[in-house]
Amino acid sequence: MVRKDSVGVTAWAALLRAHAAVVPKLAKEVAAAGLPISWYDVLLVLNAAPERKLRMSDLGAAAVLSREQISRVVSELERAGLVQRVPNPDDKRSSFATLTDAGRERLRAAAPTYVAAIEAHFTQHLTAAEIAAVGSALAKVVAAEE
Repeated sequence: MVRKDSVGVTAWAALLRAHAAVVPKLAKEVAAAGLPISWYDVLLVLNAAPERKLRMSDLGAAAVLSREQISRVVSELERAGLVQRVPNPDDKRSSFATLTDAGRERLRAAAPTYVAAIEAHFTQHLTAAEIAAVGSALAKVVAAEE
């Protein structure tokens, strides 16, 4: 009989190794398309948000960066004209990060490279059923931890 905890540790280790193997390649290819991967992540989250804006705390929760990194990356994106911080009229202590037209344009320009890199380094190695299973399983973990 296989113990669930040993299978879980093996699956977790495989996830970490896959992340370590794939993310640097994605980052390199997206950077060659003109965006650091951290910028791409923030722009992607903002682009999917209602009105293309999020409170900074919500952006920190939605992006794959740490909350400390979000502030730094948003400042970098703001200096580059890709994001704008807008005061929250309902809460003077918070602000929104808003995707600018230039930010949306840069995201669109890099998107084909990002999608191609995911195909080349991740999905091409899996069947459609495996891709669906990975996505479903990881979505359950994320939902349970939110």
